[in-house]
Amino acid sequence: MNETLHVLETRRSCRSFRPDMITQEELQAILKAGTYAPTGMGKQSPIILAVTDKKLRDRIAEENRKIGGWDEGFDPFYGAPVILIVLADRSVRTYQYDGSLVMGNLLNAAESLGVAGIWIHRAKEEFDSAFGKEILAQLGIEGDYEGIGHCALGYAAEPAKQPAPRKDNYVYYVR
Repeated sequence: MNETLHVLETRRSCRSFRPDMITQEELQAILKAGTYAPTGMGKQSPIILAVTDKKLRDRIAEENRKIGGWDEGFDPFYGAPVILIVLADRSVRTYQYDGSLVMGNLLNAAESLGVAGIWIHRAKEEFDSAFGKEILAQLGIEGDYEGIGHCALGYAAEPAKQPAPRKDNYVYYVR
């Protein structure tokens, strides 16, 4: 089977990460793949925050936990040491689609390199709040950005689960 198709069929969300950091080479390759996602009219509305600093990663996890309503001590990123946060410029009509495609590229590129990942939501709420706006300001990022998602990355602590069977009515042919 074609390697790309194999990655697309076998990638699964990871909910248990080992604490070890992924390599810089893996991180750079994954980020590069994200920057090559298709975007509406080639406008490249998304940006990616690559968070490897544990202190900031833990602050973001805590904010995400609060937004999600989970009990204290729960890690919504399942111990992943790397969080790639995709945001996109609201002034571009296709920004949500663009950011979603970046997320897909990040997750599939990670899988192709043996790095596990999961899409975690609530980035919109985080970056619409003073908490997220402060992070962007500290980084010197200006503009009207909406959080699209968090791509939590690391090495899986356990094997991936088998895929659920595909539903029967997934595809309709018009011939």
